[in-house]
Amino acid sequence: MIPPQFSVIITCHNQAIFIQDAVKSALAQNYKACEVIVVDDASSDGSVDILKAFGNSLRLVSAPKNIGANAARNLGVSVASGDYLVFLDGDDLLSPWALSTYRMAISATQAPVLLTRLFFFEGAQPPETRETPKEITFVEYENLIQKERTHRASASATVVNRTTFQQVGGWTEGLFHLDDLDIMMKLGVAGHCVQILSPATACYRVHPGNTVSHVSPFVPAMLALIKKEKAGEYPGGSRFRFERYAFLGGPIFFWIKKCLRARLYASAISLVMKGWVMALAAALRRFFGKLTSRVPTQTLRMSDLD
Repeated sequence: MIPPQFSVIITCHNQAIFIQDAVKSALAQNYKACEVIVVDDASSDGSVDILKAFGNSLRLVSAPKNIGANAARNLGVSVASGDYLVFLDGDDLLSPWALSTYRMAISATQAPVLLTRLFFFEGAQPPETRETPKEITFVEYENLIQKERTHRASASATVVNRTTFQQVGGWTEGLFHLDDLDIMMKLGVAGHCVQILSPATACYRVHPGNTVSHVSPFVPAMLALIKKEKAGEYPGGSRFRFERYAFLGGPIFFWIKKCLRARLYASAISLVMKGWVMALAAALRRFFGKLTSRVPTQTLRMSDLD
């Protein structure tokens, strides 16, 4: 198999204090068969000047107006030439071995979809990103929708074959919160999926601006995903309906609990009314999953990389 080429697509909107670190992490990859594309989404804080200083080491695409993260990602894809797309938010980092890890997993499985593991950090770049791991542990599923292990969804933890990405319609523009869950649903039956359990390949920066720290904006987004599923907008048909329900049910239950803790009782009731069947499917899947064996893990040694 010809080694894959990667397009690392970084999106930025007023992230001047973070974007330089994100770009440097993409340029510092051990595996060099990649292009780095940065889409600036109409920043007004000096981000563009920082990006221009990188010169020809990256391709800078500037949106004429603020179009939102998903449209910015799709804009980056429109100029990408790599076989696989690696998405990175402007406040996150790639581990130096990220692309090497993806290359090995793809070469071993030819999977069109990879779910990767995040490392959470605050402040300066974590020291855990400086020591190259000796092996890769992963699980391969027939389809993403059949995933049975916990995964922290994030754009920065999503790698997908460019053709496959285009076939499912890309990121849903106009949807911001839970857009990572939405793209996973769209990729649910797009072919084999590899979930990388170790090492962590993307570093999620924890800071006050993280959207996940705010509960209320996620409720309408979760309701929108429930509506899309009930309207039959996600692929897989009746054959995979239970799997889709269970896949959405876990996040529904999570946000119900978050609403209750935040005393957003009306929002919690709305999620229960609209999504109780999906939450039940998730509970049933988890129960019966404990009675059966999991898909076995696989291991590759980094030393096997040419």
